[in-house]
Amino acid sequence: MTLSTELDPEDRKIITLARSARARNGVAEGAAVRDETGRTYVAGTVELDSLKLSALRTAVAMAVASGAKSLEAAAVVTEAGTASAEDRAAVRDLGGAATPVLVAGPDGELRARVQAG
Repeated sequence: MTLSTELDPEDRKIITLARSARARNGVAEGAAVRDETGRTYVAGTVELDSLKLSALRTAVAMAVASGAKSLEAAAVVTEAGTASAEDRAAVRDLGGAATPVLVAGPDGELRARVQAG
């Protein structure tokens, strides 16, 4: 059994959304977060001359801008082996230290499950 087959449907959904954002926008990373009401926010990496944000930090910012009060879970699809400290800090700021961060490869397979804190 792989890590991905152990996911509940809602966690699988945010990985699928993150993977779709990455592919659709042709960016390095895709991310999705789920707030306390079950709403999802999806984003890709932002690379402008004046603004650079990871996909996960962008998704958290979208959730905050839309009025989310907390996060239930976050997912990032990336070539990296884990979520960066800065990404986990953004998730922690809104969701708390125990918020799960799911890290999947470009193929959608879960590589790691870490806590934001």
